[in-house]
Amino acid sequence: MAPITAPSHLANPLATSLQLETSSSQLDGVPSDLEDSVRYETARLIQTAGILLRLPQEIIAQSIIVLQRFWVGPDGGSMLECDPKDAAAAALYLSAKPSAHPVSPRQLLTVFDYLAAIRGDFAAAAAGAGELKPDRHLSEGDYEAQRDRLYKTESCMLRVLGFQTHVALPYTLCINYLQALEVFQTTEGSLVAKRAFAHLTSALLSPQSLYLTHQPSALATASIYLAAREVDVKLPEVEWWEVFDVDREELGFLVVALTSLAGFAVEENRKWGRRMVPLTTEELRAEIERQRMLEAGA
Repeated sequence: MAPITAPSHLANPLATSLQLETSSSQLDGVPSDLEDSVRYETARLIQTAGILLRLPQEIIAQSIIVLQRFWVGPDGGSMLECDPKDAAAAALYLSAKPSAHPVSPRQLLTVFDYLAAIRGDFAAAAAGAGELKPDRHLSEGDYEAQRDRLYKTESCMLRVLGFQTHVALPYTLCINYLQALEVFQTTEGSLVAKRAFAHLTSALLSPQSLYLTHQPSALATASIYLAAREVDVKLPEVEWWEVFDVDREELGFLVVALTSLAGFAVEENRKWGRRMVPLTTEELRAEIERQRMLEAGA
């Protein structure tokens, strides 16, 4: 990642062009479209686990971005060396640890074990409002083995990231920008804010890794622009986004990217159907071999 001199609440280190061209997983033989599917699925996994653990959205968002940073570039972590589900758990554990909402390894691993048992039904799990099945528990042996993997993955993640885990998020900026634009003075102001926050949360699932390529100010601006258009709230007729250091080209790109995510999600559901997206190295290798045999006509 391009370095920032000191942690900032307004800016993040962004991925370089070299990091965006290829990843360690692709160098190890993971097709780019399969990698996109795994990234999308692990982001959904973290989002659902965070809801079940009753964590604030800020921590969930930070976890997803930390995981994206871990996998980006030729020097990043490889999905064929580190189980994607283990990396997802480590990212959430790592992000929650220094916060006001830390989770214990047992809490975290119990939730991930529960989600592994209901793969493909994350939406239903999230709708459960944090209620785990009462009989869901890990045996002491399973817990110790998974805890050791969690600690090992966390250590690997920290080394790859150079211990740079700070993440600046756009949510607070979004509220500040809405106030500056006097959107809350309209009757639909709260609805615009809800729609903008929904777009910012959806952007975490984007295959374009928008949080690695654009600063929080740009993401907040684009979400407001799109939300206001959807709710039919008029914003200043001047090029107001330039006040927030966003040019028309970047704004246009982000608006298109945000609106295209729904189509990507539909395509993912169609592509995988009843099959599960691979979330372990073993499953991933099996899927790569399956695709190879299909291409060879075997």
